[in-house]
Amino acid sequence: MGFWGWFTDYGFNLLSAIGVIASLCFTAVSLRSETKTRRIANLLSVTANHREIGKIFLLNKNLARVFDASANLAKRPITDEERAFVNMVIQHTHSVYRAMNEHLVIKVEGLRRDIADFFWLPIPNAVWEKLKPFQNDDFVAFVESCRNWK
Repeated sequence: MGFWGWFTDYGFNLLSAIGVIASLCFTAVSLRSETKTRRIANLLSVTANHREIGKIFLLNKNLARVFDASANLAKRPITDEERAFVNMVIQHTHSVYRAMNEHLVIKVEGLRRDIADFFWLPIPNAVWEKLKPFQNDDFVAFVESCRNWK
């Protein structure tokens, strides 16, 4: 039995196997491309949410003290508005943390430094200490590791 005899007997199986392998390769390449596209779209969404939080801060002069490193909480306690704003930042940070853990967004460079800088401030620090018991343990550990990061 020569090549043509073998091909006649097994050619269909060979071509079927090649077709299956080629379709699996195509699916893998498509899935990888779709995953990259989805991760970038998610990062754009995170950026848009970050921008919205920034707008709230910029449009509300009552929140200026949140970023004041010399805010004296003994003289002037945290307002409900400040507390709500910091809570919003915490929830946003938690969402970004979850998305990064699930590899749904591209890693945000400098995130640890941003978290450390924010929670070092008196008002965010005080709000965080009050809200920390209500957060997931892994998220608390992440924020605390950022706060201790140098």
